Amino acid sequence: MSAGRARADLALGAGGPLAVGLVAFVLARAALLPGLATWDTGEFQVVGPLLGTAHPTGYPAYVLLTWLASIIFLPLGEPAWRANLLSAALLATAAGLAVVLVRQLTGRALVGLGTGLALTLAPLAWGMGTHADPHTLHLALVAALLVLLVGWENRRAVAAPGADRWLLAAAAAYGVAVANHSLSLLLAPAVGLYVLAVQPAIVLRPRLVLTCLGLAAGAAGLLYLELPLRAAMGARLVYGHPDTLDGFLYVVTGEQFRGDVLPLLGDLDRKALDLADRAFAELGPLAALVPAAFLATIIRRPRYALLSGVALAVTCLFDAAYVNAEIDRYYLGPLLLAISWLGVGAAVLVDAVVLAAGAPWWPRPGATPDTTATTKPGPTRGATSRRAALVASLAAAALLAGPGLLAAPGTFARVDRSRDITARLWVDGTLAMLPDGALLQSWWSFSTPLWYATLVEGRRPDVTVVDDRDLLDEDLGTVEDLLAANVGRRPVFVLRPGSEIGDLAARWVLELWGDPAGLQPVWRVVARRAEVP
Repeated sequence: MSAGRARADLALGAGGPLAVGLVAFVLARAALLPGLATWDTGEFQVVGPLLGTAHPTGYPAYVLLTWLASIIFLPLGEPAWRANLLSAALLATAAGLAVVLVRQLTGRALVGLGTGLALTLAPLAWGMGTHADPHTLHLALVAALLVLLVGWENRRAVAAPGADRWLLAAAAAYGVAVANHSLSLLLAPAVGLYVLAVQPAIVLRPRLVLTCLGLAAGAAGLLYLELPLRAAMGARLVYGHPDTLDGFLYVVTGEQFRGDVLPLLGDLDRKALDLADRAFAELGPLAALVPAAFLATIIRRPRYALLSGVALAVTCLFDAAYVNAEIDRYYLGPLLLAISWLGVGAAVLVDAVVLAAGAPWWPRPGATPDTTATTKPGPTRGATSRRAALVASLAAAALLAGPGLLAAPGTFARVDRSRDITARLWVDGTLAMLPDGALLQSWWSFSTPLWYATLVEGRRPDVTVVDDRDLLDEDLGTVEDLLAANVGRRPVFVLRPGSEIGDLAARWVLELWGDPAGLQPVWRVVARRAEVP
């Protein structure tokens, strides 16, 4: 290889992931939520800056990273916006790592570029990069784990010194991933099978195995210490009682969500159709090529096919059986895996073109080459192969990124949150209309922006926000108990989903106080109905 080609390959290898990451960041930044939000996003915008503890399973890795980002991005805007910006940076990281992964698997840097762009332009990934959410960190950590595992396999194949360091790094990354999201636990069977497939004799190396297990458990354990430590330190927003053993286990194991998991193998036909619909929604026409791409991966990289195939199957089975909240986010990992198969499949096509271009030229079928010729017509086979590789790689990259690029205007319109200020308008209007000393009993979706305004911004210290979770953690009883203890003593207001207002109004006199931004009506509780003539 000439020095010029070596420099070009090095520039593409280093610059390609950075370029794709930059594109991903710019696209996410263009659609970025400008500030405060409701629901889980609002919670993470509060918990991060306060270094509190989040809802199960705690997400300590993400909470700590969000806290760090709130410091690093300090000059750039309010804490809520900084948490949103972190997601854009994490999407950029995941996209850049996808480029590295496919280049490791195929040796084709341009194909890797197309793969990274395909991930960036997928509506799910692009949308998750626009607001604070630990699933974007999950995507980046899964990509990092795959890069480290495949890097370990590649280095073992050539007996490179220090190859096992990549496995050790993968174990540590896995521990961090577990401390971010419990979805990472579903990857354990796939990772174990992959390690055994790459190095069956690893069972005879107990020291290496124990070191890997220790790194994974140690990384996760150290990060999970954030929950009890911050609770014991009196952090201003703590979910449950993680400073006690029972409370810690309740949060970490996600006990409250166990009833949301249906039988894994039930209704498989419907689940398969739903998965196909999701694939076409994310990948467009490329979704039809995923099965063939997986077959190509089995042939080209059988061990990676084992790792990614088992991981995707187990994750999708769980996701299809989990019925809590917005489940789309749980498919980020499978999306990355499917796109990596498409990258391998595209590289196989490139290799076929290069092989055909590099084959000897025969004047006619069955003839033998003229060994007496003193000159060679046209370019040499090597030059032809290189040109064919370049053209075929560019075509493959265009094939991978093309559907996403064509759909980009429509996708941007779907994921764009750059003008979404409804949560800010609602919380500002609500706090402005509450009288002094008000007690506001709220539910999760709207408690989180109220917490942000009162705890992070320090507004309205006279207002007490009592979430449904606070009723449990502070032994305040039911909503009825809270109202009975406070109505007549201080101004009391309730925020309830519309389905619950009718039941509440049957027992209490409610007065519609206002509905800022049209998001959630605020009701004042006047008196118990039995006490009103």
